Amino acid sequence: MRRPIRLRTAGIGTAARGAVSRARLLFAAKTALAVGIAWSIAPLMPGAAEQYPYYAPFGALISMYPTLMSSARSGLQTLLGLGVGIGLAALVLLTVGPSIWSIAIVVGVGVIVSGTGWFGAGREYIPMAALFVLIIGGADAEDYSFGYVTQTAVGVVVGLLVNAIIPPAPLVSEAAARIDSFQQRLAAHLDDIAAALIETWPPERAGWMQDAGALAETSRSLRDAVAEADESRRGNPRAWRGRADTSREHARLEMLVEVSHQIRDVSGCLSDTINDRPSGFPLDPALVEPLAEACQAVADVLAGAEEDAEELHARATKAVDTLLRAVHTRSLETDAIAGPGVLSAMHLQRILLMLAPEADARPKDSLPGGDPQPRT
Repeated sequence: MRRPIRLRTAGIGTAARGAVSRARLLFAAKTALAVGIAWSIAPLMPGAAEQYPYYAPFGALISMYPTLMSSARSGLQTLLGLGVGIGLAALVLLTVGPSIWSIAIVVGVGVIVSGTGWFGAGREYIPMAALFVLIIGGADAEDYSFGYVTQTAVGVVVGLLVNAIIPPAPLVSEAAARIDSFQQRLAAHLDDIAAALIETWPPERAGWMQDAGALAETSRSLRDAVAEADESRRGNPRAWRGRADTSREHARLEMLVEVSHQIRDVSGCLSDTINDRPSGFPLDPALVEPLAEACQAVADVLAGAEEDAEELHARATKAVDTLLRAVHTRSLETDAIAGPGVLSAMHLQRILLMLAPEADARPKDSLPGGDPQPRT
């Protein structure tokens, strides 16, 4: 069975869908609403703050994040960064006064302070605030500083209120969709290996060799996505009563990350053989067909529907057992270790153990077929 998903194009469609997803469109609408409200409120601020209304929508914009907790944290960190930057500028105004050298030095100090890691999202605003106060504020630095901080704070508060009144949906479904996509990519990778093995030998199709490294990068980004889903539940009323629990996503991701390690090992040992590297062993031509069929069958388990899991798993177990018997037979006939055949069989067996249906899960200290699992 050939799947339409391709490793090189899957990311493009995922990115496009993410840009127009319901969660992203809601976030865009809330951001626009917060900016509009902040701009409307800004002229009502007392004193010198009225002269700097444009910082209110700026504050609203920088406080809008997809999750409630990240919005609150970013807003507070930004205000803290502004306060420190204005404090640095005040030291210059109270001592040597603004000049080319003092401005350059205070900006450099601001960059150093921002590198401490204490200010989070507000670190970039430390040198920026100091520079703005000294250059734009000038003789009216005190009024400018007051207006800058006040209007930015107004925007931040507006952004937080909008995010709280219209809470974002927990990002659990988005994380689950990305994990589903990752599982399909793993299936497609095994699918490509199977196709490459049976078309010609040595295989001319080599895309899967380069794509193997991308699987590790994808698994790292998925960990970030699940962590963001956890963050999206904190303080969010839409996540109350356990409606957006992420335990299943964590378990699936950990399992698929381990599956990706096994697939990368299969890719690695076959790649060493194909490219005649010193670490490679020759692959017996008699093992090419059963190895391709085993890879294809395991790929079908990864890509198959949940209701077909038991049937597909049984079929894959049979294919891997056939590969094992072929490896054993050829090892006896040739009096040689079967190299990539036995290594690939071992990794495919481990994948099947991790993908075993709940009702038919085998003990983790044994492999399909009753053979003891090699210790590695």
